[in-house]
Amino acid sequence: MIYEGRDVRTRKRVAIKHVVRKSPDDDRFFEQAEAEYNVCRQLDAENLRKVFDIVRARRWLKTSELFLIMELVAGETLENRCKNQSPPEVFGPLIAIFLQVARGLQAMHHAGFAHADIKPNNILIMPDNRVKIIDFGQSCPLGHKKERVQGTPDYIAPEQVQRLPIDQRTDVFNLGATMYWVTTGKWFRTLLNIGATATRKIEIDARSGNENPEAVNPNMSIPLARLIQDCCATRPDDRPQDMRQVISRLETTLHILGRKNGATPAIEAN
Repeated sequence: MIYEGRDVRTRKRVAIKHVVRKSPDDDRFFEQAEAEYNVCRQLDAENLRKVFDIVRARRWLKTSELFLIMELVAGETLENRCKNQSPPEVFGPLIAIFLQVARGLQAMHHAGFAHADIKPNNILIMPDNRVKIIDFGQSCPLGHKKERVQGTPDYIAPEQVQRLPIDQRTDVFNLGATMYWVTTGKWFRTLLNIGATATRKIEIDARSGNENPEAVNPNMSIPLARLIQDCCATRPDDRPQDMRQVISRLETTLHILGRKNGATPAIEAN
């Protein structure tokens, strides 16, 4: 559960993630909260949600409850904003969102970490259109090889399913699959197919496979469609190699759209 609270020292409003251990199956939630704290205390970037502290309650020398004190972010998820909508016809505002996500991920990579679970539900948009990346429970050092498959079926990279080392190109894939869904309204088929919900989604898209984005949404600009395709390449070596390349191509796309519409929009989303 996540609550709104207030720091008694600073009087600032905060978010509190409360995790309770009711059975051994809950240990993974403790692991994710611990991972989120250990990663986020080493990060400080505008587009990354801050984590301030962790409080552990012990019983019989074992942690029974855990409280993660986080930055309170008032906003809606990108998933909630885009669901049940027709594929977009205007892309400037979306590219501004993608740019902020890419900049946040670039900051993570510079600090030596991958997010490893970028998806529309982990991207918060505030009323002033600033973006915050949240949920760092699956984050890990660049080059880390996980013991088990972790990720979200519609956005997970092939190397995550195959339990190969995770690096910045993994986040490139996750972001590419996110952009695919946002701009086309269709889920991107990945190697992971587990659970009834995932199976249903895969079967829907299996009718035509992963179509080129511009074939699904004819209104999409070709540079954006090609970037999404490149980000979602199966082989990491075939993707943009870091977020700097993704940011550069997004900025170029936004510039082209501005010229096409008769004005050059500001590309500094923050």
